[in-house]
Amino acid sequence: MEALMSNKQDIPQEVYELYDAYCHGDISRRAFFSGLGKYAVGGMTVTSLAACVMPDYAKQQTQPGADGLYEEMLIYNSPNGAGEMEGYFVRPANAAGKLPGIVIIHENRGLNPHIRDVTRRAAQAGFVAFAPDALYPLGGYPGNDDDGRAMQAKRDREGMVQDFMAAAEFLRGHVAVNGKVGCVGFCFGGAVSNLMAVRQPWLSASVPYYGGWPTADEAAQVQVPLQIHLAGLDERVNAGWPDYKAALDANSVSYEAYIYPGVNHGFHNDTTSRYDSEAAKLAWERTLDYFRLHLV
Repeated sequence: MEALMSNKQDIPQEVYELYDAYCHGDISRRAFFSGLGKYAVGGMTVTSLAACVMPDYAKQQTQPGADGLYEEMLIYNSPNGAGEMEGYFVRPANAAGKLPGIVIIHENRGLNPHIRDVTRRAAQAGFVAFAPDALYPLGGYPGNDDDGRAMQAKRDREGMVQDFMAAAEFLRGHVAVNGKVGCVGFCFGGAVSNLMAVRQPWLSASVPYYGGWPTADEAAQVQVPLQIHLAGLDERVNAGWPDYKAALDANSVSYEAYIYPGVNHGFHNDTTSRYDSEAAKLAWERTLDYFRLHLV
């Protein structure tokens, strides 16, 4: 698998598109594997193709307990959502004084190892990072993304949005936080980040990665600074960007938007071959700089 992952240019773009359809629930697992059969040529099997695009969480960049981080799972109240929720809380262990807070919002499969890793990266950069698990009311992330997607599909979307909004309120009042809170989310989490910018005007910044869009009417309510990251090959998400951009411009919303050419949806996730190291590094640097500008 390592050889295939290191030569992702050998993977047809159609395979990435199949995986995108599969992981967003547009096609079944059976249809995904069946569709891969068309591209299993030249010694490449369906199994090896699937392994190329599906996550390998052994590829994490940071480890729990590393680099002087304090970590714990915290319970918080979400009265308009699940009632009781849990999240992964990470901060620098020896911080002097209070720090800004960031809510990390996962994709459509729960608090998996990659999102935990992103949470640690945010803490390593000097923030208090908090990543709720939308699957907590159903028993928590089950250990694999397939079951995680199936579980998350059982939850009410609005209830989950409320859970992440409640996490931001929880973080704002935490003793380790300076009262300033931002959010960053990926895919489903990007869509939630966009909605939080609409509904929680007190947020200091919101950074959605390749997420779905609010309506034009909702865009008129945005008061939160936005930094938007999009993948150049992500036609599904990008189709809604021109209309949302027009609505933001019409309402003089403060935002930055970056489209990274030649990369796929999920380019920030370093556990799959959709990962693009150059784009991901640049996007994350921009994200941290934006939070430092608006939260510190």
